Amino acid sequence: MFAHPFMQHAFIAGTAVAAAAGLVGYFLVLRAQVFTSDALSHVAFTGALAALAAGLDARIGLYALTIVVAVALGALGRRGRPDDVVIGSVFAWILGLGVFLLTLYTTTRSGSGNGRAGVSVLFGSILGLSRASALLTAVIGLLICVAVLAIARPLLFASIDENVAAARHVPIHLLGYGFLALVGATAAESTQVVGALLILGLLAAPAGAAIQLTTRPLTAMSLSVVLAVASVWAGLTIAYHVSWMPPSFAILATATLAYLTASLARRRRHLRLPGPPGRKPPRRPHARRSGDSSSGRH
Repeated sequence: MFAHPFMQHAFIAGTAVAAAAGLVGYFLVLRAQVFTSDALSHVAFTGALAALAAGLDARIGLYALTIVVAVALGALGRRGRPDDVVIGSVFAWILGLGVFLLTLYTTTRSGSGNGRAGVSVLFGSILGLSRASALLTAVIGLLICVAVLAIARPLLFASIDENVAAARHVPIHLLGYGFLALVGATAAESTQVVGALLILGLLAAPAGAAIQLTTRPLTAMSLSVVLAVASVWAGLTIAYHVSWMPPSFAILATATLAYLTASLARRRRHLRLPGPPGRKPPRRPHARRSGDSSSGRH
């Protein structure tokens, strides 16, 4: 499998993107902002189509619009954390804009040889990455990982107890904007691996599985990265050996399976937990002997 250059490029880029998605996804789940990543996935699609309609490289619009809209969502929300109303409103407007740009692109640019570009943005094209694109993707993914780790400690504090963090002079607003910018960059980066329609699964499923398995932040963060990378590796391997299966579907199917397995493991662990200490089980009522009367006399 690794004798093929396209598989080498896919593993290089996929590993870096999965590591970034695992780290960012953990904080998305912890901060209950998973809906934000869903909205930004459609922003990535719209940004790529805007660049293609203008005759530019899709990555220019992909990164620019996704990061800008991510920061704008923070500005519209409270303390850099947009609520569902803000996300839903922006989501609907961006999706409508994407439909318009898709029509514009297919009527003006599809005949120029880039007709498959829109499909690649929607469903990913990890097996079609060149060496230069794979290395650039890996570098961006590693930079995102470094940035997340740099703000991980105060971001964790602000995510668990925002009011106490603000009282301790933690820059809540700045952290919110910075984190959303990283979410936007990760969503744009993940488009090349699983596509704009499936970004949510790569960001949410490994992190959700990690949080199901442990409550320790550092362990959960590390486990989220491990599960995301393992999902990409397993998905690429399955897609290579099963020629009719798209790699994006194989990657997301593996990540979803990991989440379902973690959920079942947590449920079984809870069922096996003993009751609170010091509490005795209720005694069963014994059947009264036939010789006993209601007054207790024989």
